[in-house]
Amino acid sequence: MGMKKAIVIGASSGIGRELAKVLSQNNYIVGLVGRRTELLSELQREIPTKTYTKRIDVARTTEAINLLEELIQEMGGMDVIILSSGVGFINPDLIWEQEKETIDINVSGFVAVANVVFKHFCKQGSGQIVGMSSIAAIRGNCDSPAYNASKAFVSNYLEGLRQKVSKLRLSIAVTDIQPGFVDTAMAKGNGLFWVAPKEKAAWQIFRAIKSKKKHAYITKRWRIIAWLLKIMPDWVYNRL
Repeated sequence: MGMKKAIVIGASSGIGRELAKVLSQNNYIVGLVGRRTELLSELQREIPTKTYTKRIDVARTTEAINLLEELIQEMGGMDVIILSSGVGFINPDLIWEQEKETIDINVSGFVAVANVVFKHFCKQGSGQIVGMSSIAAIRGNCDSPAYNASKAFVSNYLEGLRQKVSKLRLSIAVTDIQPGFVDTAMAKGNGLFWVAPKEKAAWQIFRAIKSKKKHAYITKRWRIIAWLLKIMPDWVYNRL
């Protein structure tokens, strides 16, 4: 058995960066994808196993599709892809540029990449798609409406792919990761609680990937919050 190959979209920072390190520590060849080449080069120097880098801006969907196909060719295929690129703004004034950037990256960019990968895995007959959603996917939020909606889109889209896999009877795993607060630049706002270190979050995500879980809350205790959010009546939620 050769080394497994993984591609991390959004490897230049945050959870994606930590996951790339964890994959390498577990003997994966890793494709590092992001917008900031200097950060990718820095990460490449930190990783002992073989790595490939590719500068891709997922918001430029047509270009992103072509570049990702190129990377898959260069790597000679892949076993796992982690879709971790995303942006989030606290945007109570609904500044259009911020709403648009969120949709361009978290929705359009996500689908463009998922599209390429799903077709590749269908041809290959196996593989694993890991999408980075969020606890924010469960309910809308007045301060970050586009972000929460974009994460709901991610979870819903992954479920659609999972149903497709089941109907086609393919051995493709689709894993929806829903983190709570993790100590990255994405965790914004005051009064954050249960903030997990990036390393702990990355290891829990890796274990969910290894066991091909359909869904995982990161860290595990966030399932309590998820359950509360799901059952909470509007009149309570609207006062939070």
